[in-house]
Amino acid sequence: MPFPRLIPCLDVADGRVVKGVRFRGLRDVGDPVELGAAYSQAGADELVFLDVAATVDSRGSAVDIAAQVAERVSIPFTVGGGIRTVADASAVLEAGADKVSVNSAALARPGLIEELAATLGSQAVVVAIDTEGGRVRSHSATRDARRDTIAWARECEVRGAGELLVTSIDRDGTQEGYDLDVLARLRDAVSLPVIASGGAGTAAHVAAALELSEAALLASILHGRPARLTTLRAELRELGVSLRDAA
Repeated sequence: MPFPRLIPCLDVADGRVVKGVRFRGLRDVGDPVELGAAYSQAGADELVFLDVAATVDSRGSAVDIAAQVAERVSIPFTVGGGIRTVADASAVLEAGADKVSVNSAALARPGLIEELAATLGSQAVVVAIDTEGGRVRSHSATRDARRDTIAWARECEVRGAGELLVTSIDRDGTQEGYDLDVLARLRDAVSLPVIASGGAGTAAHVAAALELSEAALLASILHGRPARLTTLRAELRELGVSLRDAA
């Protein structure tokens, strides 16, 4: 079995990493490339960069971020935000990213998932799902997508997604623990790898999430102190979590 993965997430707006609580009150926490490199050095298994304020010009910024990160880190990383076409996704991968993440564009046109999988391979396609009360929300959680979370996850699998990144909006940024109920339902509903997101505050929270998913997304627990990732890995091992050896 693959080792569970610890994946720092860097939400990017206007070229800076930002973090809030429940997708609101965003504050600046640093430069995405510098933070990404620091997390890589501290033992991250992968990285995720999400443009949470994607605009008409976001495509260029996503490509720029991918190219800059690729120059500084050797671990796999995913870039998302504003990716609406196969051409958008291809440009990000050509710039150095290993995977692309789609969210609102896939909800608006689910066939995009199939197009990406057919052209890029399912292994490069991550579908991000922001969920609240069992329902999916889009556009950085500002709109009701009118879809059931589990039903949408199943549809994403059928259409060729390689991985799901599932964020519990109610837990995001709170450091109060992941939504284990949602993770358990997803484990029973799909066979895709699931990245658990929203709520990491302690090693115990992360360990609990990794019992139900293949990876844990980390943000508030690390931002401002990237070296915390090193101690977190040690704490998880003490709790019985098997992790790969850090590079």
